[in-house]
Amino acid sequence: MDLHIHTCLSPCADSEMIPTKIVQKAKSKGLDVIGICDHNSAENVMAVKRAGERKKLGVIGGIEITSREEVHILAFFDKENNLFELQKIIYDNLSGINDEKIFGEQIIVDEENKTLGFNKRLLIGATELSIEKVIDTIHSLDGLAIASHIDRERFSIIGQLGFIPDGLNLDGLEISPKVSLENERLKFAQRSNFPLITFSDAHTIEDIGKSTTSFLINEASVSEIKKGLLNQDGRSILTHLRYSGKLN
Repeated sequence: MDLHIHTCLSPCADSEMIPTKIVQKAKSKGLDVIGICDHNSAENVMAVKRAGERKKLGVIGGIEITSREEVHILAFFDKENNLFELQKIIYDNLSGINDEKIFGEQIIVDEENKTLGFNKRLLIGATELSIEKVIDTIHSLDGLAIASHIDRERFSIIGQLGFIPDGLNLDGLEISPKVSLENERLKFAQRSNFPLITFSDAHTIEDIGKSTTSFLINEASVSEIKKGLLNQDGRSILTHLRYSGKLN
């Protein structure tokens, strides 16, 4: 699985990150499941899901939320209604208008890659929701909450805060594709007892599948992935394959 992929809706993503090309690349890399996690919006999730269905590729709906502290948190859902309920909450707590000349276009597309419109919100910005509120809201909607790229200096929980607050109910921590095993933030994460996973955080077609995590689960669902993270009912994380090509 590569569950952290952006589409052309994210202003920092390449305009070629459109449903059919994302699905085609994922299939060529041998992926079974992908996750779509645009910044503060899920408006392209259904388009990629429909494109994935045609090619028998599993697509999990998600969103990458920027908290008030400028920490990125990945949220995943089985139920589409819950995903879009979270999107509504985010929109209600997100200020600003996007400047396409500075940040890039935020393109909404259908499964045929046809442009349906442009999101005018400042998706690259931070919401007014605290980290605790983000995670609690995700869980209240039966979602999975993963701290994004915790090894990075910017927009990561350790980079922004310097620590993981006690009692924070995260379901796991994501590591970046090219992180060094000697990285101090990674060492901290390994001592935190949270499950560690890795995805590509792809913003270009070429990056899809460069970092994956394999799970031993019964089906491609958030509920099964959560069991895998918890090593529960025979489910588990099998391998972490990083960009270096080494199994860790």
